[in-house]
Amino acid sequence: MPLRTLSEPDNLPALDQRFVHARPGAGLAPDGHPPRILLLYGSLRERSYSRLATEEAARLLQRFGAETRIFDPRELPFPDQIAGDDHPAIKELREHAFWSEGMVWCSPERHGQITGLMKAQIDHLPLSIAGMRPTQGRTLAVMQVSGGSQSFNAVNTLRLLGRWMRMFTIPNQSSVAKAFEEFDEAGRMKPSSYYDRIVDVMEELVRFTILMRPHGSQLVDRYSERKAAGKVIDPKTDLSLIAIAPQSEPV
Repeated sequence: MPLRTLSEPDNLPALDQRFVHARPGAGLAPDGHPPRILLLYGSLRERSYSRLATEEAARLLQRFGAETRIFDPRELPFPDQIAGDDHPAIKELREHAFWSEGMVWCSPERHGQITGLMKAQIDHLPLSIAGMRPTQGRTLAVMQVSGGSQSFNAVNTLRLLGRWMRMFTIPNQSSVAKAFEEFDEAGRMKPSSYYDRIVDVMEELVRFTILMRPHGSQLVDRYSERKAAGKVIDPKTDLSLIAIAPQSEPV
């Protein structure tokens, strides 16, 4: 199964535990299962900084009580390369997307844009598969790494794609400049304002995911889709109609 095994999941040397909320989303919604977050990165280099940043994000998400999966794109073909998308890696990517309640997308910036690998993963997630939607209504956090000065071209594109995929992209984001200076020889991120921003983003992602998931079906309920499916609104069960109906005077 193309998932990466996260090394040292409990080792967070750059995190100052004195200032950490163990459960950032506590009290925002009824208690339930841990938030399920799928993480995608955009480079196949042996020392891929987008992967290393993604792994740091996954460790933080687990620290905040989430369940994570990091998709390994090494076996993924190009979109339209395989007839009918009949390939194990494509099928597993889509299965992980259906499993998720939120996602993290982290791309290097290359020639002012996200990488082809990052775009290929997103392109393998159709808006609809057999009447089901692998991305609609899910939360999304966007991140990028750069070899030079700080830029926001990649995260801006990822935001555009998240909107196109009908996802709720959180306000905060991460952009790591000169990424080659931000990781030690073991591939762990050094303490810095860049690391602190990733902490902020993951806290926020957990909060928004917990806050929104009880209302997911209502938030993405669309008139055009109800009309196309012939789903007529029953006034007896429509909560919006019940809420605005005149109330009888007390006797």
